[in-house]
Amino acid sequence: MANPMPNPTSNDLSANTPATLATHTPATAATVKKSAKKPAKSGQKLTWLGPAIVVGCLIPILGLIWDGYHDLLGANPVQRVLLQTGRIALILLLASLACTPAKIVLGWTWPLRIRKALGLLAFGYASMHMITYVVVDHGFKLKVILEDVLKRPFITVGFLAVLIMVPLAITSTKGMVKKLGFVKWQRLHRWVYLAAGFASLHFFLQVKKDVREPLIFAAILAVFFAVRGFAAWRKRKEIKEKAARATPI
Repeated sequence: MANPMPNPTSNDLSANTPATLATHTPATAATVKKSAKKPAKSGQKLTWLGPAIVVGCLIPILGLIWDGYHDLLGANPVQRVLLQTGRIALILLLASLACTPAKIVLGWTWPLRIRKALGLLAFGYASMHMITYVVVDHGFKLKVILEDVLKRPFITVGFLAVLIMVPLAITSTKGMVKKLGFVKWQRLHRWVYLAAGFASLHFFLQVKKDVREPLIFAAILAVFFAVRGFAAWRKRKEIKEKAARATPI
């Protein structure tokens, strides 16, 4: 015969008594309240940051357009545009490279959200710098441009910097990360340090007298590279130590 269904015991009934519910209600309310606060704490996604960076970085271009329209670019407008677009491209490139060291040293994660935008903006300014040189300054005369590239070292390294940035910009999408695989994609994008190095050297060779500014940029780049190198060395050391501890004697 089937056993009769068990009757609820007094313990079972007492588990649902008002007194018991009242005992658990404050903790439950506190838990719900705490969980309700979590989105506000972790939800600081700073969605406005990306658009703000883009708008802010476009202001210098608007300034150049304004000055050009009102004939305020000076005696050599082409030189003014070349210098300003090149300097901003280098600043933005270094800013994009500062995102990972900021996370390593300071624990900040929000710079990683704007790293891609900064890199693409740097490429945009570098492209404007190149277009101004090729089209406006040299009238797209390829023979003259080629001679200039071969004879003038600062032009050579400048071209190399922009050429390196082209595949980095093309492969900056999530789809390209999936297509290449993260390891290959990451290895490719490490070339950004070489691009930044060439850009800094381009600036240094282009300046004839006061080289303090390009040296400052080069020093900043060296610090970023050192931080990344130290972090990679420490990570490899930790992996070896874990492997050594896991290996039976």
